[in-house]
Amino acid sequence: MTTKTSTIEYILDQLGALKNVRARKMFGEYALYCSEKAVALVCDNELFVKITDPGKVFVGNYYEEGFAYKGAKPSMHIGGGLI
Repeated sequence: MTTKTSTIEYILDQLGALKNVRARKMFGEYALYCSEKAVALVCDNELFVKITDPGKVFVGNYYEEGFAYKGAKPSMHIGGGLI
């Protein structure tokens, strides 16, 4: 299954206050960039944010690890029901 355009539009709308955020379609899915650096993937309408030390401090233990695709590194998973 591929990510719907409406999902990307919603995510970008929610991130609208941030400058230099964009999405790029890749193989039916999307990569999210901030200041031209890849920071997240959206696969099957689910958001997977790159795990970083500052990100872990920001969210504490309130995230679930998931994998954007088979063989991917673990990411902070934000399920489709939340986006």
